[in-house]
Amino acid sequence: MSSRIRWLDMVAYFAFLVLALRTGHRTLPWYVGLGLVIVCAPLWIVARRQLGESFSLRPEARRLVTHGLYSKFRHPVYVFGGLAWLGALLVLLGWPAIVFWLIVVLIEVRRARGEERVLADTFGAEYEAYRRRTWF
Repeated sequence: MSSRIRWLDMVAYFAFLVLALRTGHRTLPWYVGLGLVIVCAPLWIVARRQLGESFSLRPEARRLVTHGLYSKFRHPVYVFGGLAWLGALLVLLGWPAIVFWLIVVLIEVRRARGEERVLADTFGAEYEAYRRRTWF
C-alpha cells in the first residue's frame, strides 16, 4: 500500500481541523476539543509510525507490534485517532458532535474486534498474553 493512501485519513483530519479552527466559536466545547486535539493528535501519529508496515486497511497479521504505545494499548491508533477526531468535531460542532462520534466509536470497536480475531488466530498464545496485559 502506498504511503499516500496509508496517511490519507490524517491528511483529511488535519484539513478538517484547519477548517474547524478557522470557523469555530470560542466556547467551552471549542476549548475542550482543542485540548483533545493537542494531546491526542501527536499520540495518534506516533501510534501509526510505531505500527509501521503492519498497518493495513483490512485486518492482517503481518507481525505482532508490542512496543511503544502498543505496550499499553492494543489499538492506540483507534484510541488516539478517535479522541483526536472527537476534539476536531467539538471545535467545529460543539456538544452535538458527541452523537456523531459515538457512531464512529461503534464502528471502530467492531473493526478492532475483527483485527483481534485475526491476530489471535495467527499468533495464538503470544497474542492472548499480550491481550491480557494491555487495554483496548
